[in-house]
Amino acid sequence: MSEVLAVERRDAVEIWTLNRPEQANALNREALDRLGAAALRISSDPQVRAVVIAGGVGRPFCAGADLKERRGMSDDQVLATLDRIRLTFDSIDRLPKPVVAAIDGVALGGGLELALACDFRVAVEEAQLGLPEVGLAIIPGGGGTQRLTRVVGEANAKELILLCRRVSASEALRLGLVHRVAERGETALEVATALAAGFSDAAPVALSAALAAIDGASGRLLHHGLNLERRLYETTLETQDRREALHAFAEKRAPKFTGK
Repeated sequence: MSEVLAVERRDAVEIWTLNRPEQANALNREALDRLGAAALRISSDPQVRAVVIAGGVGRPFCAGADLKERRGMSDDQVLATLDRIRLTFDSIDRLPKPVVAAIDGVALGGGLELALACDFRVAVEEAQLGLPEVGLAIIPGGGGTQRLTRVVGEANAKELILLCRRVSASEALRLGLVHRVAERGETALEVATALAAGFSDAAPVALSAALAAIDGASGRLLHHGLNLERRLYETTLETQDRREALHAFAEKRAPKFTGK
């Protein structure tokens, strides 16, 4: 794998593997561009039903921003790179299909922020997760203060960010920061890929609508959320997949969804 982002298709699941092992998969501008381009490419591809983002088995998931690259930047260039990070992570967060982070090593700083932009996070027991930016005299700038707070709550987010705490996979599971911890002998990539494969037979339009409804619930009053749910429900009514589901139910067979 010579590319900074290796892409592999396994049936309906696409696996994106960060490939800068000598830099602990730190995110430089090229890696961010490749991630953003991959998100744009598959956003409207009905053949891809789910995505796994990985750092490689036995390697760090991502140690954060490439500080070596950043040392030579002016303040304006740093801010421009921060905007690039946010746009990239937002594009992953808004993908209309499930995204699973496979954390087989450390996920720190921007690496954890990347994982937080995913819908699901799977980690091996040895993984370490944290946002150490305050210890570097800055704050998380790739969405960490916002997404972490929404995932683990305000009190836990303050403890993790203000104290620069690293947590193990088991503690992350307790906090709700990761969804599953791989069993001994399993890799996070294996567990994440199996999880992603579970979405392969789902109706893509309904899956996308459900994701949007759930994501839209945060920060909304209940009646606004219910109105959003109603609008998104309507998008599923006229789909061929919905009619196929009804026919399959009547015929006592598994439905075959096409995303139309």
